[in-house]
Amino acid sequence: MAERERSCCFTGHRAAKLPWGMDEADPRCLELKRRIADAVEAVYAAGVRHYICGMANGCDMYFGEAVLELRSRRAGVVLEAAVPYEGQAERWPEGLRLRYGRLLGECDYYTLVSREFSPGCYQRRNHYMVDSSAVLIAAYDGRPGGTMSTLLYAMRQGLEIIEIPV
Repeated sequence: MAERERSCCFTGHRAAKLPWGMDEADPRCLELKRRIADAVEAVYAAGVRHYICGMANGCDMYFGEAVLELRSRRAGVVLEAAVPYEGQAERWPEGLRLRYGRLLGECDYYTLVSREFSPGCYQRRNHYMVDSSAVLIAAYDGRPGGTMSTLLYAMRQGLEIIEIPV
């Protein structure tokens, strides 16, 4: 288990909630990815070495890929996948499933929160990530949902919050 003080997790919207949807060539998406990469680099400079990714499509994948890029340039970077349940990506379109598989394969290890899907498995995954971290990077647009509840939980737990507007 990594030291909580040197750990960072991430929360952000799935692609369907983003203004550009799945169009990652959209300039707004490219800008969001740059800001996520900058935040990942900034927490590295502050001593974070362990990054936890929730593995959802959209912003989680942007975060995981930014950490992999950082790991290619910096020493000691560890990427953990926090998987809410087995088969998380099995109903996704093929391209997303392949991307998920590549990202999962590049992680140093993964934590499986639940064997099977249940109504609370995503929240348990989010709580696991927050409870294991000192910093939360959040790509957030102000709307209610899982990102908001994770952000509020992290605030109650006293995490440092880096909010990136979407």
